[in-house]
Amino acid sequence: MQNNRNLDPFALLHHDLVHDESNKHLLDQGKAPVYTAGPSARVAVIGQAPGRRAQASGIPWDDASGATLVEWLGVTEEQFRNPNLFTLLPMDFYYPGPHRSGSGDAPPRRGFAARWHPPLLALMPEVRLTLLIGRYAQHAYLPSSRATRLTDTVRDYQRFLPEQFPLVHPSPLNFRWHTRNPWFLTDVVGDLRRQIADALH
Repeated sequence: MQNNRNLDPFALLHHDLVHDESNKHLLDQGKAPVYTAGPSARVAVIGQAPGRRAQASGIPWDDASGATLVEWLGVTEEQFRNPNLFTLLPMDFYYPGPHRSGSGDAPPRRGFAARWHPPLLALMPEVRLTLLIGRYAQHAYLPSSRATRLTDTVRDYQRFLPEQFPLVHPSPLNFRWHTRNPWFLTDVVGDLRRQIADALH
């Protein structure tokens, strides 16, 4: 039997996560956590829980939202999928199922990110920029955002630089938000790309 002391710390943490009692029912269903992490990651992308498609493929942001996000960042798909450039950490690493209201997906489980993000991020000391996508990530990492609308938090993104950058979710369902807030694409995305380039290089 292999000595645990010889295992990669990321592998050890992954094992503990998969076999944690709170995830046992998901393991029994054959589901695996959906996230990526590497020791040299420069940018952390903190989003919502994975959707049904990402859970099935095991690939974070494996949908139209991911394609839009890559475009916003001004990077290639290969760069985005490189765990030594980007760590992709949802607020819950498992698809939470449909919302009880029948509209959209259920929210990430409470306490999941608070338990698993810190030990993972501690293994990635090179992270220079953290993208906070959507209100769940912003409420967790930017306590002041709880008292403001998401639109105001995103508009005021410069207040959180150079370490954090709040963003609206790139879901196609947010097209009405973009119609009402054209400043995001004309003003914010350009600055986002510059911050990403600085973090990566």
